[in-house]
Amino acid sequence: MSKSIAITDETVINKIYRIRGKKVMLDRDLADMYGVETGQLKRQVKRNSERFPEDFMFEMSQGELQDWRSQFGISKEDKKGLRYPPFCFTEQGVAMLSSVLGSKTAIDVNIQIIRIFTRIRETLLTHQDLLIKMERIEKKLLQHDEKSKKHEEEIQIIFKALKQLLNQDQEPRKEIGFKTKGK
Repeated sequence: MSKSIAITDETVINKIYRIRGKKVMLDRDLADMYGVETGQLKRQVKRNSERFPEDFMFEMSQGELQDWRSQFGISKEDKKGLRYPPFCFTEQGVAMLSSVLGSKTAIDVNIQIIRIFTRIRETLLTHQDLLIKMERIEKKLLQHDEKSKKHEEEIQIIFKALKQLLNQDQEPRKEIGFKTKGK
């Protein structure tokens, strides 16, 4: 059974963090998925640094590392690989890793990770489209409500006038017409 089959979508999704406003995965998580040591992954990245511009990969600062540790409540066991700030890989950086590592496992895992990133992006776009559509519907309803209120006010004025006409005390009318003397 290959390593890529053992990695679930949920496992990958739980290893995606938001740092510097970007969705990234940490070197140690990727190394674990690829079945290599974190140090080996970092060495390969450093040897091929021209393949990893800042929008593909960046190193977390000490401050970001402290914030990240406190935010996620890292246990002593989890801190073992975090003596140094980790490399953070964006989706493009993860894609580049397979060419640097070159192993079959790295390629298989990368394909799975890229597919997950793509599904996440598609889901966000779908939700964004739904949000835009809902906002349009809301605007139309508000415009309709404003028109309805105006019409409702006009209708209320008409009903009020009709009620006044119907409820007016009517003076007895003087009879008109031909009268006979005996009656």
